[in-house]
Amino acid sequence: MNKSKDSGIIRSFLVASTLAYLIAAVLVPDRGNMLTGLMQILLSPSQLTTDYFALGGVSGAFFSVGLVGVICVLMMYLPGTVVKGSTVAAYFLTTGFAFWGINALNMLPFIFGVFLHSLARKQPFSNFVDLAMFSTALCPLASELLLRYPSETDVHGITAGSVVLTLIVCGAVGFLTPAMAGHSPNVHKGYDLYSAALPGGLLGFFLAALLYKTAGHTVPPIEAHLGDSHPVIVWAFCAVFFALCIAGGFRLNGNSFKGYGKLLQDTGHKADFTAKYGPGLAIMNVGVYGLMIVAYYIAVNALMGNVLGGFNGVTLGIVFCMVCFGAAGAHPGNIWPIMVGYVLASFIATQVVGGPFAVNAQAIMVGLCFASGLAPIAGAYGWWAGVIGGAAHYALVTSVPAVHGGFSLYNGGFTALLVAIILVPQLEMFCKTKEQRLADGKKQ
Repeated sequence: MNKSKDSGIIRSFLVASTLAYLIAAVLVPDRGNMLTGLMQILLSPSQLTTDYFALGGVSGAFFSVGLVGVICVLMMYLPGTVVKGSTVAAYFLTTGFAFWGINALNMLPFIFGVFLHSLARKQPFSNFVDLAMFSTALCPLASELLLRYPSETDVHGITAGSVVLTLIVCGAVGFLTPAMAGHSPNVHKGYDLYSAALPGGLLGFFLAALLYKTAGHTVPPIEAHLGDSHPVIVWAFCAVFFALCIAGGFRLNGNSFKGYGKLLQDTGHKADFTAKYGPGLAIMNVGVYGLMIVAYYIAVNALMGNVLGGFNGVTLGIVFCMVCFGAAGAHPGNIWPIMVGYVLASFIATQVVGGPFAVNAQAIMVGLCFASGLAPIAGAYGWWAGVIGGAAHYALVTSVPAVHGGFSLYNGGFTALLVAIILVPQLEMFCKTKEQRLADGKKQ
């Protein structure tokens, strides 16, 4: 396997993905408002959950996402950067959140902090490109500090003081993230794909307490600001994007699906599909997995009698946030149990108990996205473990934003971390993994 060639293929795939966002920006009907929409996105608070389709228009949102993609790709071209499965994850997670929380302005202080971390460790920044992208979990906090802190509602705009405060606080987050993210797998043992959720959640909790409660200020209300549904745009973009992924992966895999069945049997535990199966199959899986996610969201909306509703910027963003680990641990074979767990938990909660969160509620759709981080549990221990993990995630995810003030975009990934901390020790104590069962069978 030629690592340099494979790295180049994946890098080109991510460049093409960035171009797709930028092309979409000029093709959608409201393209005349692209630049004004972009400025509205850059200069507005983005606390959970702020739909950039509503804030800056569809064209402005796509253009903003494209600019975030450009920044990510430029870092990948730094000398010595190795592009791999985790890079694909970091890229799509960052650009996915660029539909509802990250933009080209609020991500820069965190990248600067990671750069300072590389200087302190006397290592090239190219070693930290993935972590620089993963460090952007608290981008809504950066916008908050830059634009309206300490006010709860009034936006004061960019001032010299707010710039300094944002650089200090968010630069510190970027500086601390690599060490914390490196420690995260020791906490969940590789069973939460969203490892960067540990620093995102804990630092969000610490800073929300320090900057608001301790300082005598009030955290702005955690509210969802959602725009109109744009099903045709969302479906068309996803269908074309993921179909091209499948076609491109098929071509790179020697015009064959050979090996994909084996990938679908992979546990996903500590897996890099680009290294294990090659970039062709990894890209192909991104496409198949992406179409599966879109089909799921259409199905649950149809089930609730609203097939055309809910397809806003947040929905499109979570599709790409969810597909991000399609090259590094997640695939249809270990994700479907999580989906089943969410549907079952929603049915019990709403139909039996009378709870408020239907399976197609925006908060639950977002929650499922990050419950997918538990895919290695389903892959390693079996479908039933995935169903339990998905149901547990459903129960917790809407309560976690209060912990970090709605400033951490990795809210669902942090919830997955909590589920893994509870569930994995029980599974290790009482159950065997797929590999352990196979080994026992061979001994017999």
